Parts: sequence; structure tokens; C-alpha cells
Amino acid sequence: MNTLAILLAGGAGERLYPLTRHTAKPAVPFGGMYRLIDFTLSNCVNSNIRRVFVFPQYKSLDLIRHLREGWNIFSPELGEFIEMIPPMKRVHEDWYLGTADAVYQNIASIVAEAPELTLMLSGDHIYKMDYQEMTEWHLAHDADLTIATIQVCPNEACRFGVCEIAPDCRIIGFEEKPQHANPARSVFNPEMVSVSMGIYYFRTEVLLQAVREDAEKTHSSHDFGKDILPECVRRARTIAYDFRDLNDKTVRYWRDVGTIDSYYEANMDLVAVTPDFNLYDQRWPLRTRLSQQPPAKFVFAQEGRRMGVAIDSIVSPGCIVSGGRVMRSVLSPGVRVNSYCDIDSSILLNNVEIGRYSRVRRAIIDEGVSIPENTQIGVDHEEDKLRGHTISDGGITVVGRDDGARD
Repeated sequence: MNTLAILLAGGAGERLYPLTRHTAKPAVPFGGMYRLIDFTLSNCVNSNIRRVFVFPQYKSLDLIRHLREGWNIFSPELGEFIEMIPPMKRVHEDWYLGTADAVYQNIASIVAEAPELTLMLSGDHIYKMDYQEMTEWHLAHDADLTIATIQVCPNEACRFGVCEIAPDCRIIGFEEKPQHANPARSVFNPEMVSVSMGIYYFRTEVLLQAVREDAEKTHSSHDFGKDILPECVRRARTIAYDFRDLNDKTVRYWRDVGTIDSYYEANMDLVAVTPDFNLYDQRWPLRTRLSQQPPAKFVFAQEGRRMGVAIDSIVSPGCIVSGGRVMRSVLSPGVRVNSYCDIDSSILLNNVEIGRYSRVRRAIIDEGVSIPENTQIGVDHEEDKLRGHTISDGGITVVGRDDGARD
């Protein structure tokens, strides 16, 4: 089927601040080797969807370089591409006013590709999904729009767009982030609620008509969840697709890592003895941009004094654990942990250096930060705040590049 994927990557990522102070949310590192956008793009490649538009907006230089250097795998001769399309003010004088407006501003580019179906995706979710199965479901139900849904507990429904689904899988109601205690129960499981995953399959003509009409509304927020989907549910044949997880675990895995706490928890999922999300399944490979780095190295083994060791952790290429101890943590490429350090339940992003005798607990250290010797991070939150660090609602200390950690 003639399908075009559109990956929305223009969000400011304010709830992930300060990790998004210098980079777009989809380009934030994740799981040591990856960037958030890699998981959606890997799903596209593994699903044989090889025409992808990416719509960036804020602080997109890292994202552009990542896609250029790590995702130049498609053949233009075969009509394959991943194309970055920044805001061009082609149809009005504003930047992208919302997700629907991003599509509206790029109608000419979409029409030029003449896709029969358009797959709308987000660049900041962690999951494995075969989009071709959703295509077949969409076609079998003769849908104008198919919304991928996942089952959640009723008390979690207030965080999502809730779908009311008829027995024939038609969506007959859509409520964005309901705040009441009785959201519509799922037709797939009456004890659960079916919520939108932010994955939409449109007949392209239906999509283009919807965003054109939305653009003419003066009071619209120009957002898919708030404006486009409720209108399509009323007017178009809208079908629910119950998410089938390719992760091969007992619980279906889909994470929206839009906050510091959800980002931290998703990374910590990976270092469990039996992780909920499997990075190592060769049947569904996860691609990324690979930098030229030497192997990870662990040095010093002087019993009773210092030992370079990492336990229950992810350690990326280029890391050196030199006489320090790392427990249940994620080390991104180029990290250096020096002697007598103690790192526990933390995420160290690219090229972080931890000075001697330092302790890091339940913390995220941003790219390129050097922690001075004898520093404690995540041990005393009041002390962390005085240094200018961010403390999340869940008690995670985030050391940003500009926090004074270099002082």
C-alpha cells in the first residue's frame, strides 16, 4: 500500500527541561546508545515503511545531524527517504501552531508524494510495533481513520485521550484527558480503558480535508488530540486498533517519556535483570547513529581500596570506569567514572566525567557535564537546589550543562 509516514518532532519538550535546553526532545539520548526518535524510526524500517517526513521546529540541529549521519540508509533511486522539513511559513506567517498546523503547512509536500494512506507518528515514544499489521486492520475495516489504542487502568485515563469503542471496533466517542472518575471502558477488556497512543492511520484525502477545515477555525488549538480526532470521530469512519506488542513480554510496553520522571523510569526499565523492554531482540533490530568509539574499559582491581566495576548497568562504547563503582545505571558513550566514585541508579549522558570520590544517586547528568571531585549529587536535595540543579516531582536530580556543575 502506498503509505507516507509523518513523524511530528516539533514539540518544545518543556517538561523534559533541562535536557531539552539545547536540543529537540526527539534527539534526547536514551538507553545509552540511542536517541528517542530512533525507536519510532526503527519501527518504520522494520515495518517496511520507507518514505518518512520529519517535521521539526525547536532546537533541531542535533536532530538534523543525527538523522543525516545515522539514518542515511534509504535509496532515493527506489523512492525511499527520511526528509526533514522545517517550518517554511509557506501558507501563513506563523511557525507551527500545533500538530495539525504542522501538517497543514506542509500540504504541498504531502500532495507531491500522492500517498493513499498517511501514518501520523510521534518522535518521543518507546515501543515496538509493526505498522503493516495496522495497515491491514485499517484496510480490512474500510476505515477513514484508524487510531492505535492501548489498554490502561481507569485511574490512568486522565493522562490520555480516551476512546469509546463500539463492538465492531468503531470509535464513537473521543475524550482528551478526562478528569472524571468514569471513563469509557474498553471493548477489548471491560476492566480497562482504551487510550490513544498518538499513532493515526488516515486516508490521505480525509487527513488533508480535516487540517484544511481546522486551519480556518479561529478558536482551534490546531492539535490532533484536541481538535482533529474528535471531529473525525463525528464525521468519518474511525476505527480502533488494539496495540499488539512485538516486545515479547507479559505486559504491553509503550512509554511516553515526556517528563523527567517518565524518562528516568523508562531508562531504569532497561537495567533490570529481566527488562520490560528488550533492546537485544535481533528479530526487531533498533537502529541508531553509531559514533566511532573504543570498547568500554574497566580498570583497577585493588581489593579493599578501589575497583572499576559496573553491575546491573548498561555501559556504552567509549566508557572508562576507572576505579569507581557503578550500580543499576545507564552510561552513554564517552562517560568517564574516576576512582573511588559511587554511581547508583543514575543516567550519565554522553561524555560526562565524574571526578574522584564523588557520589551520584538517582540522578541524570546531562551531556558534556564534568562533576568536580568530592561532589555529592542526589544525596541532599537542598544542596542540589543551591547548585542550581533541577529536582523532579519524583525526586530525581537533573544536572544540566549550565547549572554550575563545572564550577
